[in-house]
This record gives sequence, structure tokens and C-alpha cells, in this order.
Amino acid sequence: MSVLVYIDQANGAAKKASLEAAFYGKTLAAAKGTEAIGVYLGEASADEVASLGNYGLSKVLHANDALFNNFDSKAFAKAVAAAAEQTGAQTVIVPFNQNGKQLAPRLSVRLQAGYVPGANTLPNDSGELGKSVFSGKAYADFKVQTTKQIIGLSANSIQVEKNGDSADVESFNAGVSAADFATTLIKKEVLEGEIPLTEAERVVSAGRGLKGPENWGIIEELAKELSAATACSRPVSDIGWRPHHEHVGQTGVTVKPNLYIAVGISGAIQHLAGVNQSKVMVVINNDPEAPFFKAADYGIVGDAFDVVPKLIEEVKAFKASN
Repeated sequence: MSVLVYIDQANGAAKKASLEAAFYGKTLAAAKGTEAIGVYLGEASADEVASLGNYGLSKVLHANDALFNNFDSKAFAKAVAAAAEQTGAQTVIVPFNQNGKQLAPRLSVRLQAGYVPGANTLPNDSGELGKSVFSGKAYADFKVQTTKQIIGLSANSIQVEKNGDSADVESFNAGVSAADFATTLIKKEVLEGEIPLTEAERVVSAGRGLKGPENWGIIEELAKELSAATACSRPVSDIGWRPHHEHVGQTGVTVKPNLYIAVGISGAIQHLAGVNQSKVMVVINNDPEAPFFKAADYGIVGDAFDVVPKLIEEVKAFKASN
């Protein structure tokens, strides 16, 4: 009756979303009077896997096999289902990120388990889970009617607390072979030196108000001072000012950071759909009628080339004195 947590990893390290899922699973397991167990697929050091105990996992099943170094939803669903069967888990937690969104539906079919994607609360006394709907314009409660359930945990939904513990690591034979993989990796390009948008707690984004790619230095500097990821609106990526992986919005990456700063972005509905679950939104725009101001928590009406450098200096001063 344990709670099973799927640990999504990259290059032998658990992703931030997985650490949140581990702590969420631990909290849920405590409420149920049971334990939270992780399943880690792919090569990693014993210390890396054991460190997941710091986030509440009592044990981690580790399939330490290079076969799992690259994600494949079909093969991984088979492996996680095997882990659920081995541990007797009635609840499986997966990060609601790119890989989790592919894994959970397949796992739901295998386990005959109801699935709540994008949950952002723990179950209440009635077993209902909260999540945002209609692109963040409303909230709804969902209750799984099946015996087994899968919860896709939305990013930045829970405040993680470390406990300093270490998890027991158990070798795990997932019963998966190369024939179970539906895809073959031909080429892999990994972005280095950047904070992934889907992992970022803070995001600094800009639009056509920056007037050209040569002016992006102030955005990158502000992001660096805030330890934030950089992002952009769709028109900016379409005309080649910024790479497409930075495009946030309905047709790009959906983000849910603790802080989202939008510079020179008008706030079209398509852009808002991808960012309006941010906890705090700050808008800088020289047009007081920009739609984004209606959604913002804080707004500054002014020229980005005046406001952003001053903001950078204030951040530097704050960091120097704290």
C-alpha cells in the first residue's frame, strides 16, 4: 500500500520536478500511514540515488542500466508498472513535465488507474485533488474513482523541505529489454550553462519591445543576477531573435515559476495561457494599456531600457547587503 514516486532524471541526476514529487509523495504517504518509495531508471551513482532520502523517500528501486539513460514512454511505463506491482503501490506520483506527461497515460492503462494531470494540492479529507483548468482561469477538484491512482504533480506546487536522511537503494530488475523501446535516439543536443525553463523558479522574459536581439544583454544580465531562466514571446522566436526553446506561451513552453518578469510583452491571450500560473507576475511596459497589466501582480509603466538597468542595480545592491 506504499506510495510510488517516479524519479525523472537527466545525465545521472534527478530533476528538480522529481525532488518535488518525492517530497509530495512522502507527505501523502505520511497521511496514509505508509511509506514513499522511489523508482529510478538509468545509470547514476549510489550516492545520488540515496540522496533522495533527503526528500522523504525511505527506499529507491534503482534500475542502474544504460538502457534507461534515454527516456521512452513505452518502455518506462512497463518498468514503473513493474515497480508498482513489486511495492504494492496504490498511488503513483509522476512529475507533470515533458516526460511525465508522456509516461502517465501509458501507465494509467497498464495499471487501470485513474489519472489526475497537473495536480497542485494534496488530496483533501474526501480524497479530492485540486488543479487549475481553462489555462489557469479557474480551479477544479478531481476525485479518482479507481482503486489505484496516478497523480501528475505540477511544478512549484509544493514547498520542499529536506530532512537530511538517506534512502535505502535496492537493485531493481524492471523486466525491460531493448525490444520494449519504441524509439531510437539518433542525436542528442544538451543545452549547457542555462537554467531549463521547466525547472526554473524565476523567469525573465522579453518581447518585441526590446527592438532587436542586440539589446538582449540587459535581459540576460537581469536573469543572471536573479538566478533565473530567460524566455521570450512567440514573435521574438519566430523572427529569430531568440531560440525557439525559449518561447513561452500556449504554443510554446508552459511555465509556472515563483516569479515571472515580462519585459516589453503586450500580453496576448496566447502568451498569458502559458504563464498565468506563475505565483508572482511583474510587467514592465511603456504602454499603460498593455493587456498584461490586467494579469500582473506588479506593473511598471516605463521604457525597458531605463527600467531594467535600474532594476539590475537594485538587485545587485540587495544581494551585496544580504
